[in-house]
Amino acid sequence: MQQVKKGDRVRVHYHGKLATGETFDSSHGRDPLEFEVGSGMVIKGFDDGVTGMTVGEKKTINIPVEDAYGHRNDQMIIDMPIDRFPEDMQLEVGMPLIMSDSTGQQFQVVVTEIKEESVTIDANHPLAGKDLIFDIELVEIVGGNPLIITP
Repeated sequence: MQQVKKGDRVRVHYHGKLATGETFDSSHGRDPLEFEVGSGMVIKGFDDGVTGMTVGEKKTINIPVEDAYGHRNDQMIIDMPIDRFPEDMQLEVGMPLIMSDSTGQQFQVVVTEIKEESVTIDANHPLAGKDLIFDIELVEIVGGNPLIITP
């Protein structure tokens, strides 16, 4: 049987949980997740977890924080002047916002505190600092990069 290797395009069903058992994401009821193994499209621990699997195989992988979204970074918690937000915006603690960096790349932040003259936002990934557990099933190896042999 063909085993998944770096460069293969695969389709997997998954159920992602925290160590507490709380589900944070699942492909249940959706199409399987399709990605190229080793391309950086998914976190390192997920890439490593599917490598070597065969079609139809199911397994549980435990991904430590270092191979997931990394540790929380206090430098990603930023106080912004309140006048940088639209006047009519009703800010609330816990509210997710989409921000853009200087290159135009968008990313999600969360409002963590509202003060008189500033708003504290957290730009850490919501799963930063957490070990993750995935139940995965390899549905299909769609294709991969052809092996090129030169004389």
